[in-house]
Amino acid sequence: MSRPSRPWLRWAGWALVVLALAVFYWLLPIRGQVTIAPGGVWEEPWPRWRVSPTNGRGGPTTVQISDGVGWPHVLATVDGQPVSVQLRAGSSPGVYTWAFVLPASADGAPVEVAFYHDCNTGCRRRSSIILGADGAIGRATPSSQLPGAPTHLCAVEANPERDWHGRSGWDVTLTYARLADQAHWGIDDLAWRVQQATAQGLRVLVRVDYDQGQSLPPAGDERALVLYLDYLRRLARDQRLAGVYGYVLGSGFNELGSNSLDPQRPVTPAWYARLFNGYGAPAAQGDNAVQVVRAENPQVRLLVGPVRPWVADQDGAQPGPIDAPWLNYFHSLAAALDAGAQSKQAAGYALAAPDGFALHAPGRVGDLGAAEPQTDQRQPEWNGAQAGFRVYRDWLEIINAFPTTRGLPAFITSTNTFVAADGVTPADNYPAGWLSAALAEIGQAPQVQALCWFLDQDRSGDARWDDFSLTAQPGRLAEAAAEFDALLRAAPQP
Repeated sequence: MSRPSRPWLRWAGWALVVLALAVFYWLLPIRGQVTIAPGGVWEEPWPRWRVSPTNGRGGPTTVQISDGVGWPHVLATVDGQPVSVQLRAGSSPGVYTWAFVLPASADGAPVEVAFYHDCNTGCRRRSSIILGADGAIGRATPSSQLPGAPTHLCAVEANPERDWHGRSGWDVTLTYARLADQAHWGIDDLAWRVQQATAQGLRVLVRVDYDQGQSLPPAGDERALVLYLDYLRRLARDQRLAGVYGYVLGSGFNELGSNSLDPQRPVTPAWYARLFNGYGAPAAQGDNAVQVVRAENPQVRLLVGPVRPWVADQDGAQPGPIDAPWLNYFHSLAAALDAGAQSKQAAGYALAAPDGFALHAPGRVGDLGAAEPQTDQRQPEWNGAQAGFRVYRDWLEIINAFPTTRGLPAFITSTNTFVAADGVTPADNYPAGWLSAALAEIGQAPQVQALCWFLDQDRSGDARWDDFSLTAQPGRLAEAAAEFDALLRAAPQP
């Protein structure tokens, strides 16, 4: 007996095929691969987007976002660049509408527009679209671009126009807690720089200072500590900064020049550890960087900021294996961080150890030339402390002396051939081959993850740093820039 015809089953089968194709199309890992909304309108569901004029002609292009919630502290970005939006009067009851004028596009290419709210405490993404040059709107989807082969090479304030030749390098950039809402140094321009760097496949380290001339809150200043921790919380919450690899807390805080707002209360090793993981405070007290940040984003890496070598402005209460002020300071700092982490763990809290250390390792070229990074320069007057690039080995010896810091990754977040005592800049003393030798040197130290030249391009407009810049390239820096590029082109290496 033949089976009775069931046309509804055939119809259902075709419907499932169409649905599967539609789902496949929506999930394609291509930026903006989506059904296009005609007429410059996207109304499904909230928020609703409108663009006028839809053909990109007849005057500036205005983007409107309507939503059923009156979000506070809103912001839009266009391909990551922040754009201020204005609340429009006359919206329907229960509907709120914001608008902004789309920045002119040089090439007319599609752009990603994102809408954020609660940006005063860390921007939260509400919605994003792809906007075509003709006003057509599509839904943005994650990119399928894979990072390139990793390299230790890194540039402080990497030039967004730099060609990394498909390599996944590193970038270090800077922000200030007390300048959180100001141009360039604040959070909005920081998010823009991070977006540019991650779009190139770079891993970004963000150094977080308290203020210009004051790397971290003055010792014992609880009010300044609250402000600094609030900014760290805001950074951890901000979804525009999801691509940040890690945050570096402060830099060079052992020298008086980095404590200029309150030189009578410099950042001591004990105060740094108190700020970082609560050392010296009751274990139940959570006002420290580790607990504040990880409560918002457990994936965020927190790195101990670099101590400046060859500076005697502060010493340490717990001398290290080599008795020199900067090494004693660092040894005391590592000891306090270790004690703070173990105290938290003993009290039943998650281990509050750092995720790594940032290091300063300048070269001291002298007559050594390109051989300097691979040459010991132990100074008898410093009880055998290293005087050049190999100071990184002195730092590692201390890191590996404590249970909770032993083996943690280290990142040389600043290096070049400038030594303050000599006053000669890399533009005048860079020896060809020095960077290659430094890269080969750290290749023998698996603990070191990055080698960052200070610097690539000062985007704040401060010409004082031109004699260090791989982009400006005065004098011998033309050789350094060519060498940096050649190393990126070379066969893949860590």
